[in-house]
Amino acid sequence: MLGARLSFDASAPKRATNVSLDSDLLEQAKALGINVSRACERGLAEQIAELRDKQWLEANREAIASSNACVEAQGLPLAKHRPY
Repeated sequence: MLGARLSFDASAPKRATNVSLDSDLLEQAKALGINVSRACERGLAEQIAELRDKQWLEANREAIASSNACVEAQGLPLAKHRPY
């Protein structure tokens, strides 16, 4: 979408929390040496970015539609300067 930005302060202090995880996934992660906390953090950051992208698209839906309609009606600005 908009690049799935994973922006968060990686230096922020950690806070303990309780998370329930599928036991099979947890065992597989441990067997593979995966840092479960880091994996959960990355997954949460990805979901936050995805939701923010969706919210941005919805908030700007009308402007995007208007811009697309303008391009459809008038073509791309500066298109005549394209070498292809």
